[in-house]
Amino acid sequence: MFQIVLVVGLIIYKWHDPIHKAIRKLTDILSVKVLGFLLIVVLGLSSSVMSAILAAIILVEVVNAMPLPRKSKIDLTIIACFSIGLGAALTPLGEPLSTIAISKLAGEPYHADFMFLFNMLGKYIFPGIFAFGLLGVFFLGKADPKDAGMKAADYNETVKDVIMRAVKVYVFIAALVLLGEGFKPLILEYFIQIPSGILYWVNMVSAILDNATLCAAEIGPALSEIQIRSILMGLLLSGGMLIPGNIPNIISAGKLGITSKEWARLGFPLGVISMAIYFVVIFVLGI
Repeated sequence: MFQIVLVVGLIIYKWHDPIHKAIRKLTDILSVKVLGFLLIVVLGLSSSVMSAILAAIILVEVVNAMPLPRKSKIDLTIIACFSIGLGAALTPLGEPLSTIAISKLAGEPYHADFMFLFNMLGKYIFPGIFAFGLLGVFFLGKADPKDAGMKAADYNETVKDVIMRAVKVYVFIAALVLLGEGFKPLILEYFIQIPSGILYWVNMVSAILDNATLCAAEIGPALSEIQIRSILMGLLLSGGMLIPGNIPNIISAGKLGITSKEWARLGFPLGVISMAIYFVVIFVLGI
């Protein structure tokens, strides 16, 4: 993930002007609804390769260039962050949560490899990303064209900023690996005995705590597959509810000036509804 964040960050830094012009041209060619749908789905699907951090940076650039009122830009950003948070979990390149999960499950009995989470969670994540895309179209259809749009933010990063962001990601993941090792006794003593359905809802606390930190504390090879799946899906869905829950939320809210209250207005109910739907799918229907 360190290499991906660094390389793509340097690319955006080097060719920011033509990239921004291309975004502007794209907003003129496509309708706002179509562009919004593509933005949510494409970033959700590609975040597992280019990382959730870079997907969030691209999201901010595109949203800033779109001719939308502030409220619609916030709604689009929140929905897109849910999509990015889901998609990034498919590979260890996507976000710290997936990197930590793979490292914790690399040994016996799971021997987690690059495609482990893709195989375990893909059937839940892909439909979710497209559902969020359709939801984005619905919210963009409610946009008030008379409302004042939010002013585009100027790109002001330096090469030092790009490099330091990549270094911070590396240090963050390394710290989480060590944290996870320290929590092994807790996992063996308590988490292994908690039913999967309860683990799923307990992880709603991810709305206020970064989900990668909770993943490092909870995931371990002693857990069953359904327990691991429950923990990860609970973390991924609730991570979009509030700004502190996920890295894309923090980046997007910071760059677009979204307050905690503005985020919670849509993020919290959307997260609760999403968790309820997935609970039915996983635990009631047994899919």
